[in-house]
Amino acid sequence: MQVFGNIATQPERKRSKTTQRDYFEFRLAESQRGVDTQPTWFTVRVMKEDKPMLDKGDFVKVTGKLKTDFYLSREGKPTGTLLIIAFEAAKIAKPSSVVTEVTG
Repeated sequence: MQVFGNIATQPERKRSKTTQRDYFEFRLAESQRGVDTQPTWFTVRVMKEDKPMLDKGDFVKVTGKLKTDFYLSREGKPTGTLLIIAFEAAKIAKPSSVVTEVTG
């Protein structure tokens, strides 16, 4: 799957408990223009040991596999998140609005 959105949290280095390999994780807000005004939230795991050149607020394209991650909240209630195991997470430029200046 491919998702475009804004990074909502600074990418954080984590370590897999099973493989002992490092990866980076951040939250991503994807918003669609038009009818759906609420963003869809994803947790993104970039499965690379090198720090991605991404920061909070960047507009990115993420390509990867979509999964669901279920767990118990701090209050003990079952909850979950949409999780993308990312093969690619790259910063892209937002489309700029075209401004036409009329001179006369």
